Amino acid sequence: MRRITREPRPDWIQKVEKLGMLYHSNDDEPYWDESAFYAFSMPEVLEIEKATNELHKMCLAAVDYVIEKKRYDDLQIPPEAIPFIEWAWENEPPSIYGRFDFSYNGSEPPKLLEYNADTPTALLEGAVGQWHWLQELYPEYDQFNSIWEGLVEYWQEVKRIRYLKGSLLHLTSVDSIEDMMTTTVMRDTAEAAGLVTSQLLVSEIGWDSRNGCFVDLDDRRMWTIFKLYPWEWMLAEEFGEFALKSYKDTQWIEPIWKMILSNKAILAILWEMHPNHPYLLPAYLDSPRDLNEWVKKPLLAREGEDITIHRLEGEEYSHGEPYESHMYQGYVRLPEFDDKQMMIGSWVIDGVARGMGIRENKKLVITNLSPFVPHLIDAPAPQSPAVLS
Repeated sequence: MRRITREPRPDWIQKVEKLGMLYHSNDDEPYWDESAFYAFSMPEVLEIEKATNELHKMCLAAVDYVIEKKRYDDLQIPPEAIPFIEWAWENEPPSIYGRFDFSYNGSEPPKLLEYNADTPTALLEGAVGQWHWLQELYPEYDQFNSIWEGLVEYWQEVKRIRYLKGSLLHLTSVDSIEDMMTTTVMRDTAEAAGLVTSQLLVSEIGWDSRNGCFVDLDDRRMWTIFKLYPWEWMLAEEFGEFALKSYKDTQWIEPIWKMILSNKAILAILWEMHPNHPYLLPAYLDSPRDLNEWVKKPLLAREGEDITIHRLEGEEYSHGEPYESHMYQGYVRLPEFDDKQMMIGSWVIDGVARGMGIRENKKLVITNLSPFVPHLIDAPAPQSPAVLS
């Protein structure tokens, strides 16, 4: 595994914007950062793929375990949601994607940091942006990336077996460029599979009280809704009462049982079920216990919020606004290249590993604003202007 630097394409902004990547810079610094890329060997990629597939199966078993053992209090899941979680788990409505975040240095097994199972982002960058970068600059090389194809294949399958309710797929998110980029990828892949779609904001969804259903801006009933909006946010709002009331008639993607996997308490449940597993870090719900170095993580926060890192030297690093409930996970140092730490996001589509994206940062915590860097498999010896780091 190597980090290789090179000059960005002179017209990179125009090219990524043409792909729909409107969020490509942050405070005049690139978010899409092609001044470097990571080169992986095929055995390294196969190890990431293997870890992703195995962990996803372990996570599904953990959902079953939480439901069977009624461990909902450990995840602080509202009681009113429990019957619908159990109903959705039993009836298996569509569940499309997720993203594992790994620390991986190429010599030791990947370590799971968390599972973004409900509302993962960086999809356009991973599925589209880095693939076009590869085709233009290194077309003779491959990339661990069949994310787009996986999404299209999944939509084709649900269309073939009439798995979706209604004839129109609605896709929705908040009014954020980053979230709308992800939602647009989902829409484009659904349309590539032959589905009819409509896109709107979460705030634009209406409720028809007479018929007990959600409606769009044209007063059309919303039968199947892809939402880039966390379930815990939905249930904390007035919106949530209606989502539960109509849940068995409305098809939400991702389904409500993803509340279990998107909760960081699942990391402690996994460790409880699989102590000392090579892909897991020690994790506990109540305290750091015997850990010398640990990370305190909120159960429900996203984007790196309220992370506290306690290291052996006695140093602590905190990031983000405080949340109420936390868990504790063993600290692992992220791989460092050129004074930057890197983290791998490995995508699961329909239960199968389909590709990865990389974010890096000089800070200890990787967030949604940390630059995205492309990758390839088995890079050649770089030539000017590229230099080996």
